Amino acid sequence: MLDLAILGLLFEQEMHGYEIRRRLRDELGLFANISFGSLYPALSRLERSGAVAVTESGGTSSAPLLSTGSLGGERAGLRARRSGATLGTKRSRKVYRITGQGRALFEQLLEGEEPAGADDARSFGLRLAFARHLAPSARLALLERRRAQLTRRLATDLVRASGDRLDVYTRSLVEHSTESTEHDIAWLDRLIDAERQKQAASRTDGARSADSTDPSDPHSGDAMTSSSPTGAS
Repeated sequence: MLDLAILGLLFEQEMHGYEIRRRLRDELGLFANISFGSLYPALSRLERSGAVAVTESGGTSSAPLLSTGSLGGERAGLRARRSGATLGTKRSRKVYRITGQGRALFEQLLEGEEPAGADDARSFGLRLAFARHLAPSARLALLERRRAQLTRRLATDLVRASGDRLDVYTRSLVEHSTESTEHDIAWLDRLIDAERQKQAASRTDGARSADSTDPSDPHSGDAMTSSSPTGAS
């Protein structure tokens, strides 16, 4: 999942490691606890595989001080920063960008199906966040696949809720899960309906465009002929 998220962000623009981390945490919301200890090994792995390329950019000592999670580490970083400012030195920072191979890998990961029986809300949420990069048919398949997963979950919860061996508290948890699943299915139904309408409208527009330039229509080229120098008598 982390590789998919990194490549998805770099698909749109190149950026520094701290910016990738910020967007993973603040915008995608699926990696709230992501640390540099997890991020940089993933970036190095993608670089070694050829999916990501790295360049150095000049940066001044006034670059944001990154949180290390350690009070001693942050103090050491602050001392180094102040020392750099005193000496007037500059330091370079790595800028990451996606490569052609990385774009192909991103598309492969984005379109890939979850393992059979998987019910991973985070995996679906990440793919949905980048669904604009999917082909229309693949985007619709993603939504329908998630709906099928939730439908199976709902059936299981309904069977559990109908049992006689649940106490009042356990039953309330099952009922809550059922209501949440029903809400998610209704949300997906709206997304699926909107996606189908958009695709139908696109096909209609395409058909109209094709009809307007139908070569079998004796009048379809009149406008072009009349305005073309070769069409003058």
